[in-house]
Amino acid sequence: MQMLKSSFARRTRTSLLLLALVASVTACNKQEEPATEALAPVSESAAGGAVAYVSTQDAGVNVIDLATMEVTKQIDVKAQGPRGLAVSDDGKQLVVATRENGSISVIDTATGEVVKQIEVGKNPEFVRINGNFAFVSSEPSAKAGPPPKPGEKHEEEDDDDDEKIPAKIAVVDLTKGEKIREITGGPETEGLEFSADGTQLVITNEADNTVTVHNIETGALVKTIATHEYGDRPRGIKVSPDGNTYLATLEFGNKFMVMDKDFNVVRTVDTAETPYGIAYDSKGERIFVATNKAKLLQVFDAKTFEKLKEVPTGNRCWHFSFTPDNKNILLACGKSDAVFVIDADKLEVTKQVEVKNMPWGVVTFPKAMGSLERAK
Repeated sequence: MQMLKSSFARRTRTSLLLLALVASVTACNKQEEPATEALAPVSESAAGGAVAYVSTQDAGVNVIDLATMEVTKQIDVKAQGPRGLAVSDDGKQLVVATRENGSISVIDTATGEVVKQIEVGKNPEFVRINGNFAFVSSEPSAKAGPPPKPGEKHEEEDDDDDEKIPAKIAVVDLTKGEKIREITGGPETEGLEFSADGTQLVITNEADNTVTVHNIETGALVKTIATHEYGDRPRGIKVSPDGNTYLATLEFGNKFMVMDKDFNVVRTVDTAETPYGIAYDSKGERIFVATNKAKLLQVFDAKTFEKLKEVPTGNRCWHFSFTPDNKNILLACGKSDAVFVIDADKLEVTKQVEVKNMPWGVVTFPKAMGSLERAK
């Protein structure tokens, strides 16, 4: 009988130990479950959907969810006067030119936090990214206030002894987080474009009415194209998807200039009043031009240059971007405090997204064609 009791006791202890072990494992699994759930939103956020980034001159950057066409986030760029902006090729960094402190803010797109501010030069404006390098135009000669009207002089021209300051295009190594060199452009550099083969940088210089072409590695001046006989204040610049044609808007000529692959002017095309942002569609079949004072987005045939349509827009609409699926166009209209959404096929405004504080420019990720960007 004693032996039976001892055997029963051993079996009971073993059973209790097994029950305790099972309970312990179950408890551990229950503790791990919340951690897995907490990580899920981070993973979903990293995967993300297509977004647009809109700079606002009087605030920061608005993020638009392109699935809903709603603003989902506002990014503080930690400086005043955001204008040009660009997204890195992997979408992990957003680079924004901030006028008032002569710098760019480098932003982690996953967190929306500024990771670094890098001084680039006075009055930075356009930003373009090529690989690990950001190219930033500047306007050291520019003074505050609206641009002069056609025929009027710049304020600095009133003093014959006041020479225009050549602008520097800052080249920033995004891996090192520092400006590594400069390319000398004309006074008040504006638009930037890369040649189709990536070996040259094309710059519009509004103050001296030139388009200049530079070796992208050395910065050496390759060619200067004077625009005055066609129109003044070159602003937007864009290469065609096939790399055979370059376009430059002439704000005070109410035209855009057409150049061949060797930068010879082959013709001009009349536009509505004060054209600025310009871009091709992804197939290179149509040309889109934002005309500021005319309050129109004009559409031209890219082969015949025939005007196809005019889309009424808002006030001070300068820059625009296609969405990554090429179905819509987003047009930033500063004095309307809105981004206009335009159906890219019907060429009709379908929505206005409220974006306050003077929206200036817009780019998307994944990258798309637009006045500030060119999809690869």
